[in-house]
Amino acid sequence: MFTIEQIKAAHSKVKSGADFPNYVQDLIKLGITSYETLVADGKTTYFGQQGFTVETEPVYAKLSVAEISNKTQFITDLRNHQKGNTNYPTFCSDCATSGIEKWVVNMTQMSCTYYDKSSKEILVEKIPVA
Repeated sequence: MFTIEQIKAAHSKVKSGADFPNYVQDLIKLGITSYETLVADGKTTYFGQQGFTVETEPVYAKLSVAEISNKTQFITDLRNHQKGNTNYPTFCSDCATSGIEKWVVNMTQMSCTYYDKSSKEILVEKIPVA
């Protein structure tokens, strides 16, 4: 099964949101089937076959996630990040400000779904094949 060290090695290649499709392909090669990232502290749980999971420690100081989501602003910030105009910490801060609590990446469906604090789907994106 995969390890946090292998995931960190794959993540070290990511410089901006533009690198995300390649990152997902690297995770698939490791056997990861999905993962969930919490915006508040960056903690991520990775899921594999037969119920295997590994979880990271928090990545940054706790962010306050807005109670009410702002889908329009979130999409603007996401597109900006995907163009490579922001780094990961800035994107996470933007997500918190826009009320995004977490995102779930599903490798089988090749999708990334963003949720607010009430677990409402804010946006489902197809992940482009790298």
